[in-house]
Amino acid sequence: MRKIAIGGIAAVLLAAAVGAVYLTFFHSWADKSKPIVFVPKTVDGRIDFWQVLGQGVYLAAKEFGEEVQTVGAIAESDIEGQIALLEKAIAERPKAIVLAASDYNLTVPIATKIRDAGIPLITVDSGLNGGISRSFIATDNYKAGRQAGEAMANLATRDEPIAVVSFMKGSKTAMERESGVRDRMKEAGMSAVDETTYYSESSVEKAYEIVKELLLDKPDLRGLVCLNEMTTVGAARAVKELGFDGRLKMVGFDSSTEEIAYLEEGVIQAIVVQKPFNMGYLAIRAAVDVTRGRKVEPLIDTGSELITKENMYTKENQKLLFPFDAQ
Repeated sequence: MRKIAIGGIAAVLLAAAVGAVYLTFFHSWADKSKPIVFVPKTVDGRIDFWQVLGQGVYLAAKEFGEEVQTVGAIAESDIEGQIALLEKAIAERPKAIVLAASDYNLTVPIATKIRDAGIPLITVDSGLNGGISRSFIATDNYKAGRQAGEAMANLATRDEPIAVVSFMKGSKTAMERESGVRDRMKEAGMSAVDETTYYSESSVEKAYEIVKELLLDKPDLRGLVCLNEMTTVGAARAVKELGFDGRLKMVGFDSSTEEIAYLEEGVIQAIVVQKPFNMGYLAIRAAVDVTRGRKVEPLIDTGSELITKENMYTKENQKLLFPFDAQ
């Protein structure tokens, strides 16, 4: 049975803080108090990225005097669950919908339905084929992928075997990051990059199993590029457990507490850090602007930074790594 979590942003933050799974339900809203509905890829409270993005959503909602209801599937891989939640949201006709699409193509029909229903649609973090939304707020993921590829090119020699571990096969975010990584490593003349892409389905456990098997089957592997938080954490666990830290170089994405610890330990050599707080805040601001008849930019790049053990302690990078402390 599919698990679906639905509730307000305050409940999401509470669930995130205690690692809980919560269940509630849609309710009908009076016209004058219709909320903005925020649909992330997942409401799994263990994932730091969505906790931080949710903080940005919460602050913007408070600042602009808007109610935000958050609805989301527990698993990022539950694309059907996300679509079902969007169908229910359309029926309730919220003020606007802010969506982090779980799939670049499969969520297009429901997004088109949102638009045709006259409900303003803003996309955040992950976009949709065809650019259906009024505004898309995200990292330039191709550029971020190139940052990761550049980092690996500086860490490994041209003929050392490298593998890429992605997360969701149909995610635009994943596709763009992988393209950036591979293009930059190819430009750098790296000739031993595994052409196979491995997918963790945004599961720490699956990433761990994939990388453990890879290291046992290919002990000469000398580099791993992992394309999101859960994949990086799972891969780092396998690398450390099998004793490959020190001889295998790792580049990851995002900045969870575990990733920062692995960076300090030297298990991970570099992470590409996004700005999820900014994403959440700007997505709600865009939704508010649209509902109030203001012009919005069709694309907002929130940026990314490459963090290493050598530069992680600078003031600016500490703000990126510990956004809760900076607010």
